[in-house]
Amino acid sequence: MSHTPHELADEFPQDHEVLHKLKTGNAHFAKLADEYHEVNREIHRIESEVEAASDERLETLKKQRLALVDQVGAMVSAEKAKA
Repeated sequence: MSHTPHELADEFPQDHEVLHKLKTGNAHFAKLADEYHEVNREIHRIESEVEAASDERLETLKKQRLALVDQVGAMVSAEKAKA
């Protein structure tokens, strides 16, 4: 199986421990991470031409991914500020 670009570990390479801590200890974060993962995988399938989609659908998904990564980033920053 090939590596999917833009996974959260790629987006936050210095924050593996924080990502893991939030994923296991924060239900809201875990839900966001799962949603991000689903959206990102769908984008990857479309860009790899495994799945067909309109340009509008791809744009919508990319905007959704961006919004999710912003939310995740904010939670990662808040968690790091606590430490």
